[in-house]
Amino acid sequence: MSTYEPNVHIVELRGVRKTFATAGRPFAALDGIDLRLPAGEFVAVVGKSGSGKSTLLNLVAGIDRPDTGQVIVAGASVHAMDESSLATWRGQHVGVVFQFFQLLPTLTVLENVMLPMDFCRTLPLAKARVRGLDLLEQVGIAEQAHKLPSTLSGGQQQRAAIARALANDPRLLVADEPTGNLDSQTAQAVLELLAAQKRKGKSILMVTHERDLGELLDRVITLADGRLVGEQVREVVRA
Repeated sequence: MSTYEPNVHIVELRGVRKTFATAGRPFAALDGIDLRLPAGEFVAVVGKSGSGKSTLLNLVAGIDRPDTGQVIVAGASVHAMDESSLATWRGQHVGVVFQFFQLLPTLTVLENVMLPMDFCRTLPLAKARVRGLDLLEQVGIAEQAHKLPSTLSGGQQQRAAIARALANDPRLLVADEPTGNLDSQTAQAVLELLAAQKRKGKSILMVTHERDLGELLDRVITLADGRLVGEQVREVVRA
């Protein structure tokens, strides 16, 4: 039974290890990670390429599984779920934002946003449509609702991806390099959009190479060679 405190920690990793086979030899992407993240914070994970950032994010989102250790998210023991339960849980409790947007090209922007609601049967079609339009309004691209993703700019596609991640009103958003394909001005707008979700009570966990994030962040986690080597809270980041 988990000792997770739902009003205190949104993510808890206990002794997490994940190894991949590369060129015939094992590579420890994560090597004994212990981490607790308070709910309601905007947290960045930073580190060099190959440090384990994306692997950590994938484990938290239930996209991948640890070899050993426990991954507890929003009160659920993610590491212990079967594939069917995991897919349902993720659809209901975690919103995922990818670097390359991952919008389905043959669906309109609105239809992409409605997909998670359809998958989880959150709302009937008419209400899901209304919610989808409202989310697109919130991220500032309501006028793009009936267009295909290919007709949108990169920044607009990322806004649509954020709207889709919010479809089922998850407690946690995970974002893997959400500004990696955007110019600096558009990237700042996307980061501020994520920060706005934190002010609405969401928890945000983001892998990024961005360094100049000012007061948007509450916490910065630094990984190196699969290990946690640093953790800064806002007061330290300000310094």
